Amino acid sequence: MTRRLAQVAQKVGVSEATVSRVLNDKPGVSEATRAAVLTALDVLGYERPTQLRGERARLVGLVMPELQNPIFPAFAEAVGGALAGQGFTPVLCTQTAGGVSEADYVDLLLSQQVSGVVFFGGLYAQADAAHDHYARLAERSLPTVLLNAAIEGLDFARVSCDDAVAVEQSIGHLRQLGHRRIGLVLGPADHVPSRRKLAAAQAAAAKAGLDLPQSRVERALFTLEGGQAATTRLLREGVTGIICASDPLALGAVRAVRRAGLSVPDDVSVIGYDDSSFMTCTDPPLTTVRQPIEAMGRAAVDLLVGEIGGARITHDELLFEPELVVRGSTAPPRAES
Repeated sequence: MTRRLAQVAQKVGVSEATVSRVLNDKPGVSEATRAAVLTALDVLGYERPTQLRGERARLVGLVMPELQNPIFPAFAEAVGGALAGQGFTPVLCTQTAGGVSEADYVDLLLSQQVSGVVFFGGLYAQADAAHDHYARLAERSLPTVLLNAAIEGLDFARVSCDDAVAVEQSIGHLRQLGHRRIGLVLGPADHVPSRRKLAAAQAAAAKAGLDLPQSRVERALFTLEGGQAATTRLLREGVTGIICASDPLALGAVRAVRRAGLSVPDDVSVIGYDDSSFMTCTDPPLTTVRQPIEAMGRAAVDLLVGEIGGARITHDELLFEPELVVRGSTAPPRAES
C-alpha cells in the first residue's frame, strides 16, 4: 500500500496524503487532481478501489428529516415510484434524534456511488444550519434536487410549492368568512418556507385591510405539541382564525382550542398545510392547503434523471400552485371584538 501511494504520488506530482484522500474517496481534492490520480492508478497497473470503479450505481438517495409527518412518506412514495419507473432504485435515508445526520447520509451515499440525491425538507431550508455537505455534492457534480424552498446560494434544481399562493388562498378564505383577527403558526425563524409564508401573509393582510401584528405570529417546531403551545399563546390575542404551516401544527391548534374550552370552527377556525393523509378523518375534517405531491414528485424525478443523463438543467426554482381544500375546520366567526 505504501509503495503504491509513493509511486502514484510521484507520477502525479502530489503528496501521498492527497493520493490517500482520493483512494478513500474523501473530500478536499480538486476534480482535476482526483482524475489525475485515478489515471495514474490505471497507467501503473493498480486496481482502483471498489467504490471508484466504473459508473455510478443506479441508486438514488431520498434524504428526509423524519417519517412522523405524513407529508414526507407521501413525497417518498411519489418520488420512489417515479424513479422505479425509470429504472432507478430509491434508497430511503431518514434522520432520527441522536442518530445518523443529514451530512452522514451524504457521505454514505457518495461512498456508494449513487446516481443522484433528492432532499425532502432538509437543512437546505434552514438559514442558520450547517450546509457544508451540500458543497461536497456540488464538488462532485452529483445530480441533486431539493423539494421546497432552499436558502440562497445552493446551485441545485429546486421543485417547490408556492408558499405565497398558499397563504393568499388561506387569508382570502378566512377574510371571506368574516374573520379579521387572524394568527399564524409558522416554523422556526430561519426556515425559508416559513419566511415566505410570513411575507405573503403580511402583504395579503395589508391588501385586505387587516392588521397582522407580530403578537399574532407564533413560531414552533413542526409537531402537534408545537402547534398546541403556539396556539395557546395566540388565543390570548383573541384570534378567531389560525393559519398553520403544516397539518401536524394545525392538529395541535385544534387541541389547544378545545383545551381552552372553545370550539373549532365555531369559536376559532383552523387551516393546515399539506393535505397529508387522514386529514378528512379528523374531528372536524381539516381545511388545509394541498401540495400537488404527485406532480411535484414527477417533476423532481424528471429533473434528476435528465441531469443524470447529461442534460443541461436550469436551476431556476420550479413552482407548483397549491389548492385550498375547504372542510369542516373553518366557518364564520361568532363575533369579533
